Amino acid sequence: MRTGILAGAAAGAAGTAALNAVTYLDMAVRGRAGSRTPEQTVEALEEHLPVSVPGEGETREHRLTGLASLSGIVTGVGLGVTFGLLRRAGVRPPAPLGAALIGVTAMASTNLSMAALEVSDPRTWSATDWLADAVPHLLYGVVTDAVLRSLHR
Repeated sequence: MRTGILAGAAAGAAGTAALNAVTYLDMAVRGRAGSRTPEQTVEALEEHLPVSVPGEGETREHRLTGLASLSGIVTGVGLGVTFGLLRRAGVRPPAPLGAALIGVTAMASTNLSMAALEVSDPRTWSATDWLADAVPHLLYGVVTDAVLRSLHR
């Protein structure tokens, strides 16, 4: 089981790095600002938890940004671990299907949580918004699946 966890964590970390790189490339190419939805998601979660992000003004904003980034890393590595364990258990779809399954799962986990917390409503997104969200998540799936395959031969 340890191999599934470690391989999955490595695969998820690599996929997360790829997702972040393509997101930052998109920001650089289109000259767009970063999304505020990760910070808004942390704030929305805070309303449902018995803890709060300390600080005021810029200090609090910086903490929210850090927590939002960390939540993305935790999600990416956590999904990698999940798919690593599934692969270790014998679930091994063909490469294109595995990559798509991992990417769609990552995209659904973030979008459904934002929708449930009323941070964003994907039903109102434009085609450009969907593309900007889908491409990084699908790349996450491709890289995560490729690393899992290379570590589980």
